[in-house]
Amino acid sequence: MVNIAILGFGTVGSGVAEVLAKNSAHIDQKVETPVRLKYILDVRDFPDNPFGDKIIHDFATIENDPEVDIVVETIGGAGVALDFTRRALSAGKSVVSSNKELVAEHGCELLQLAARKGASYLFEASVGGGIPILRPLSQCLAANELTEVCGILNGTTNYILTRMIRAGLSFDAALREAQANGYAEADPTADVEGHDACRKICILAAIAFGRHIYPRQVPTEGITGVTLADVAYAESCNKKIKLLGRAIRQDDGRICAYVAPHLLDGENPLSGVEDVFNAITVKGDAIGDVMFYGRGAGKLPTASAVVADVMDAARHIKSRKRVEWGPGGEDVTVSPERLETAWYVRAKGRVDAVRAGFPGVALLSRSGAPAEEVAFLTPVMTGAEVLERLGALEPQSLFRVLD
Repeated sequence: MVNIAILGFGTVGSGVAEVLAKNSAHIDQKVETPVRLKYILDVRDFPDNPFGDKIIHDFATIENDPEVDIVVETIGGAGVALDFTRRALSAGKSVVSSNKELVAEHGCELLQLAARKGASYLFEASVGGGIPILRPLSQCLAANELTEVCGILNGTTNYILTRMIRAGLSFDAALREAQANGYAEADPTADVEGHDACRKICILAAIAFGRHIYPRQVPTEGITGVTLADVAYAESCNKKIKLLGRAIRQDDGRICAYVAPHLLDGENPLSGVEDVFNAITVKGDAIGDVMFYGRGAGKLPTASAVVADVMDAARHIKSRKRVEWGPGGEDVTVSPERLETAWYVRAKGRVDAVRAGFPGVALLSRSGAPAEEVAFLTPVMTGAEVLERLGALEPQSLFRVLD
């Protein structure tokens, strides 16, 4: 028998308990041994909950119980969750996590600790919710030399942009709607400022390219600066605005990783990913382009990924499931400032200033545009070159165009 303890009985933790209970016969058959929930750690009591009898309040009970084989961490953050994860791994227990912040900041350290203790540290649910992406990256695509990972990694921002595009809502109105529907937190900063997507691209890049990348090394821009004017200009040239996380392997082996809004061509598969759905594209030298698509969050989709990791860890109780990457460092990444792309520019100024700085570019148009507003797409160049050429133009929006 394999015994499980869940840390945190919120949305994801309760979903994990439900899936383990509802699908117990199926899980036991697949793992070839009974998998049972023994403890749930939370500061609260749940006397009316079907799992209320499993609630405990002291992590030491789990830490010191030799019958607990796998600890499921759904607390979130990098505070107490880090302490409990270290202690569980140090006790030789495998840990399964949905905690993107913890993996992005401390993944390399925790994987090394797991290796020393003969335990597994698995975190499929930390990126993409129920979308299987980390296991395919590390196993199914292992024969490829990967060159790029790119995707829509946050459902909240994708929902907001979809409503701006489809319904003509302002950013603020779309955000309020997302909050009313439960897609955005009361404090949406981590989503709308791009921090959530940043943590996810760090994890994806580490698995794809083999070195730890810290969130502080990933320049991050959210969607708070996207306006309906930008949406209209993008539509005028058959493009849509999406928040993307990208990690691109350079010729020298370093990784260019960043998060920012982009204009995507209407024929790009990512442009059709709407509402709270996520999608991740991977480029490999043998496979070409592959896309993974699905719900990036939610109670049961995320719990599905967590329980799949629990099953994987249960199968490898005696042998340890190997997931690893090398340590980080300042030499791992390179600034996206040197990355050359076409750019979308919306600015205050005169047409002759556009002609002077960007000869031959076609102006974009939208109904109701102020007389002093200009918008256009640049040739391929760096962001610094764009700024140098703006001259008297006052930039209002500056987004990359995905090639």
